[in-house]
Amino acid sequence: MATTLVHPRTTPHTARTSPRTHKVPALRHLGPNWYASIMGTAIIANAGASLPYQLPGQRVACQVFWALSLAALLVLLTARAGHWLHHRDQARSHLLDPAVAPFYGCLSMALLAVGGGTVIVGKDLIGERAAVAVDTVLFTTGTAVGLLMAVVVPYLMVVRHKVEASQATPVWLLPVVAPMVSAALGPLLVPHLPAGQPREALLLACYAMFGVSLLATLLMLPLVFGRLIVSGPLPLALTPALFLVLGPLGQSTTAVNQLADVAQGAIAAPYAGALGAFAVVYGVPVMGFALLWLALAAAMLVRAARAGMGFAMTWWALTFPVGTCVTGAAGLARHTGLTAYSWLAAALFLALVTAWVLAAGHTLRGLFDGRLLAAPR
Repeated sequence: MATTLVHPRTTPHTARTSPRTHKVPALRHLGPNWYASIMGTAIIANAGASLPYQLPGQRVACQVFWALSLAALLVLLTARAGHWLHHRDQARSHLLDPAVAPFYGCLSMALLAVGGGTVIVGKDLIGERAAVAVDTVLFTTGTAVGLLMAVVVPYLMVVRHKVEASQATPVWLLPVVAPMVSAALGPLLVPHLPAGQPREALLLACYAMFGVSLLATLLMLPLVFGRLIVSGPLPLALTPALFLVLGPLGQSTTAVNQLADVAQGAIAAPYAGALGAFAVVYGVPVMGFALLWLALAAAMLVRAARAGMGFAMTWWALTFPVGTCVTGAAGLARHTGLTAYSWLAAALFLALVTAWVLAAGHTLRGLFDGRLLAAPR
């Protein structure tokens, strides 16, 4: 595997030093896009626990997925630290690459998703106090990273990256959608704060991040859709990235419903009731558009599969964004009482699990044969 990752020169000196360099070169091409696998795993735990229908053993399965996402997060954080330590030139080049830099938003969302899962299902295993403490650290760190990348990546796109309108892809949404994940998972911590100013401050901060992400998405999304109309379909390997558009749609619907759930104990009337109404008034049309985009993206995915699309790490785009639609539909089911939204959440969850099995299986196979960590061709 070392020869496929390093491409050593055929000199006696290199031959003597190859055993020493065998461990580190595998990290050279470990990019920030790998955090998408953490997001896709954690969302199964979070979405599964929020479903209106709960089967025997379902919560235990969610706990397993949360534990798996936490373990994978710790491993990946360590590996990425090694990447920055031993391959700093490559890490900097990732920030200057317009195709890779947006994936730095995935770090924030991975931290937030695992932290939210700690409070949702992890508390069953480690206790509520420890779960709140862990989520506080992950939420604070993830939010700070997300807000930073929501500024840094667009800044680099303006002043350093050389991009054209024909290069617009849904990947551009990743850094600006991260604050929306904070807005959706911040409400989990609101009830654990002292009543009064602390609760209200966090509640309104989440609404502020909701606005940051929503308005930025409304600026980016026309570029993405316009590129599809004018320039045609995305390259085959990038086709699954179309599902990334579901992220801000499903996550914003989740956010307004989660915030409405805790508004009563965090903010005075009449705002609490108004926020509950806003969850439905906003969530219903946005979920409708999400289903429209889901149908379009699915049709494009089938087309790409027929054309010979192979596995790429972009397959993980089929997991987290769909999972946000699950939690969004489940939130609408709570606030409207409509059985249709409960069935929609269940159907989307089955699609989510199927996508995770496919993406995880191919990822493990690619790790074992060394192909996914090899230098890009």
